[in-house]
Amino acid sequence: MTVEVNINDRRITGKRSPMLYGHFIEHFHRQIYDGIYDPDNPLSDEDGFRTDIIDAMKKIKVPVLRWPGGCFVSSYHWKDAVGTERNPMFDKAWRVEDPNTFGTDEYIKLCRKIGCEPYICTNAGTGTPEEMSDWVEYCNLENEGKYAKWRIANGYKQPHKVKYWSIGNENYGHWEIGAKSADEWGRLVRESAKMILHVDATAQLSAAALADIDWNINLLKNCGQYLDWISIHQYWDMMPEVNHPAAYEECMAFTKNIARSVDDVRGILTAMRLEDKIKIAFDEWNLRSWHHPNVHTIKQGVNKEDYVTPRDKNDDNSIYTMADAVFAACFLNAMNRNCDIVGMANFAPILNTRGCIYSYDKGIVLRSTYHVFDLYVNYLGDTILDLWTEDGMPVMNVNSKSGEETAVDTLDLLATGWSDREGIALVAVNKHACESQSIALNYESEDAEVIVYSITGKSKDSYNDRDQNEVMIEEKKTGLFRSGMDVELAPHSVNVIQIVPVR
Repeated sequence: MTVEVNINDRRITGKRSPMLYGHFIEHFHRQIYDGIYDPDNPLSDEDGFRTDIIDAMKKIKVPVLRWPGGCFVSSYHWKDAVGTERNPMFDKAWRVEDPNTFGTDEYIKLCRKIGCEPYICTNAGTGTPEEMSDWVEYCNLENEGKYAKWRIANGYKQPHKVKYWSIGNENYGHWEIGAKSADEWGRLVRESAKMILHVDATAQLSAAALADIDWNINLLKNCGQYLDWISIHQYWDMMPEVNHPAAYEECMAFTKNIARSVDDVRGILTAMRLEDKIKIAFDEWNLRSWHHPNVHTIKQGVNKEDYVTPRDKNDDNSIYTMADAVFAACFLNAMNRNCDIVGMANFAPILNTRGCIYSYDKGIVLRSTYHVFDLYVNYLGDTILDLWTEDGMPVMNVNSKSGEETAVDTLDLLATGWSDREGIALVAVNKHACESQSIALNYESEDAEVIVYSITGKSKDSYNDRDQNEVMIEEKKTGLFRSGMDVELAPHSVNVIQIVPVR
């Protein structure tokens, strides 16, 4: 069966923000220490940052980097990690000691090296509105008050100019330190937002939320006038206690209704007439949740072998297969289709754990999801175009992780163009594990060539590791374009088909 795909480049349905391709990093396991910040490693620069990791981040043009958490932030006091007098803290979220050698100024340095916007998540667990607003003083005021003067004394004469601030992390959840009820949350966010905006009226504020009617209505009734963003998180393959990754077909089941939480929050914003004021920041997302047993439970692990050592299982590169790449592409397609309401998304995390980059003492591994970001950032357009199929999408049946059979579309398609040049770039994701798919492209263009950039592997379980590079972007030129031409999509593949004027 060949699917006829129609594209109208005269009908632009949206323009996406580059921040849809944002990332996140937290003080968890090897993301910061023995990760991006490793002063004793010969691959690190004079500031202690791994240059190979920085280069990889720059290649995918990281637009915004959320920090420092995550659950970590809900017992984090930023003042302990600036200046010359720094004492280690016991991180009550992850139950390990943090040396506090990586703090606000180091984070800003990292963002400047990458060339991205900083996005700071504040402590709304054990913290206070005043502590949050003091942090804004330190970062953004030129020289007024003791905190701006403290920053200057620390060697940073110019303000850090942090535009994006999140009030809290997942404070709706029982697992979060300082969890709040909906009523408590509405009041805390309101008072925090007031104090932050009194310090910097240009700050853009987000607040922790989820696709829940009661929570969001309470939050928006109390704080809607102060907020620019509403923050939501989601992981589909949940493995906090048992590290049992979903198989390829099970991951494809997760792609059904992948944007349901966006639809739910959009509906609430629309009902409250806030859809033109507040955008969604999907500021933590990944196919697979992080593995960290016996810390988000009532009965805690007693020995580090019970709750710290198992985190090393996140470093098994064989987990991150073509399933992760295909899922990530489907998620990014959905966010692009919703770019009128979703203005930011942050892959969690960028490094180690379930990240798209894995580091070790002598180098890095670019996991399958890294190449998806490379493909979307460097080969897609910034405008979303009208696309439709004549007879709908082919459907395949897969078993979910819970064992239920479900029907999902075999293909996921997205058409884009460029606001500054001619041509189109079509994303064509083939979710099928073992069968190729054929599409016919109906599009009016003259004197254009076709270039196909593909991510696939020898099998659906292909992955990259220290001495193994099975998943990468491959380029293929297929000649001059003609309307109605067929393009074959390999099984378990992510493809960008560019139709661009002949140079």
